[in-house]
Amino acid sequence: MSEVMRTYDELEQLVQKTYTNPDIPSLRMAFEMANKAHANETRLTGHPFISHPLAVAYRLAEMGLHLNVVIAGLLHDVVEDSDVSIDLVKETFGEDVGSLVESVTKLKQNIKYKGAERYAENMRRMFLAMASDVRVVFMKFADRLHNLQTLYGQPKHKQQRIARESLEIYAPIASRLGMSEFKGELEDSSFAYLQPQEYERMKNIMDIKVREKGAYVSRIIDETEKILAETRISEFQVHGRVKRLYSLHKKLNKYQGDLSKIYDLIAIRIIVNDVEDCYATLGLLHQTWRPVPGRIKDYIAQPKPNGYQSLHTTVFTENGEIVEFQIRTVEMHELAEYGVAAHWRYKEGGSHMRNTRWMEELAMIQKELASKKDFMEQLEIMKIDVFKDRIFVFTPQGDVIDLPEGATPVDFAYAIHTEVGNKCTAARVNDIMRNLDTTLQSGDIVEITTDKNRRGPNPDWLKYTKTRHARNKIKDATKHTVKGWFAEVLKGREKAKK
Repeated sequence: MSEVMRTYDELEQLVQKTYTNPDIPSLRMAFEMANKAHANETRLTGHPFISHPLAVAYRLAEMGLHLNVVIAGLLHDVVEDSDVSIDLVKETFGEDVGSLVESVTKLKQNIKYKGAERYAENMRRMFLAMASDVRVVFMKFADRLHNLQTLYGQPKHKQQRIARESLEIYAPIASRLGMSEFKGELEDSSFAYLQPQEYERMKNIMDIKVREKGAYVSRIIDETEKILAETRISEFQVHGRVKRLYSLHKKLNKYQGDLSKIYDLIAIRIIVNDVEDCYATLGLLHQTWRPVPGRIKDYIAQPKPNGYQSLHTTVFTENGEIVEFQIRTVEMHELAEYGVAAHWRYKEGGSHMRNTRWMEELAMIQKELASKKDFMEQLEIMKIDVFKDRIFVFTPQGDVIDLPEGATPVDFAYAIHTEVGNKCTAARVNDIMRNLDTTLQSGDIVEITTDKNRRGPNPDWLKYTKTRHARNKIKDATKHTVKGWFAEVLKGREKAKK
């Protein structure tokens, strides 16, 4: 991802084009304040410092977020880097812009700790800011993406630290928020610094495959457009989508380097007006080409927990070639690219925005933990519980349960309700009885059998549960059980003495 230098005129043109009746005087005033505050500053790349807030504001405007967020993006470094006070920002631009700048400033203020403690403190601040106002995360993503674009100006040890933090924390948070565009950019930019040789290898593979398959995929796109043009579907877009490099790297590792098992190196995306047209398009594709068994996924009827919706199908085209299609509406496409940010495009105000449950849980964790050491231990659990790849498992009623990869029926039971977990005795996975330590897969239908007379969970379950929620509930329940047993033992000894 190369750096693109933005000017104020480009930002204003984008805002004029994207927004209805935007407050251009306030936008211009924010730029003038930032430009003056950063007048004598230069980035390590040699560029004027103002290039950074301009890049951040431009990205936020591309997302169509409320203009207050764009203005705050222009101002996000002024309090930290100049004599501009937060009171002056609030007085000039209002409480909402001021609170956003204040929140980002707190995230960026110097951290005294080093190494693991610095990492922990960074994350504590991030989680707290997210739970208070999710727009701060959007600003932080835009800030981090531009910093990754200009990472070549940093010394090597900082390149590694910033890239690893971006890959391990920022990209998975973007994924949980449904922001696939940010997730992909964060991952690929970090990957280039963390594993440069592997990055170049993936780039070479994609370059070769695009050359090999590009002309063929273009023919399929043309044919798809002709098929749709002959129907009642009046408006549609058909275009190719090339797989991200880090995503390819992960899939190749999963399939032991076997490239033939990866069908979506180049996928075809079809965007239509409404849900009815999505299903009609799916039917037309299947009338034209034979679908690959087991590769049809309906994320419209059953959206992913992060809100993602689309129809996916993989088909055999001419000459036995395999092509993946993704079908969605315009709104679904915006949600897939920008996730929760797309929900609030053009909305007034700000802090009323709904936060997701997992973000609130992160904030609760950071408040609970007193020491940096404890936080680092919990962070390792959270990397599995919150940040690692997710699976989507169903109840028999069709409800979607979002779990980390490697989760078991016990994790599933506690995700439904604490008492279901505590009274769990057995599990059916896809109508087959399975052990409670069975690793679940995306798409599994899980039914838990409970026994109301069961006293509580088995402490051995801790050996294979993955979620923090399940582990805490098991510890709580078994702690009481052990206490009760110990009290009975003491009681028996007192009786014996008498």
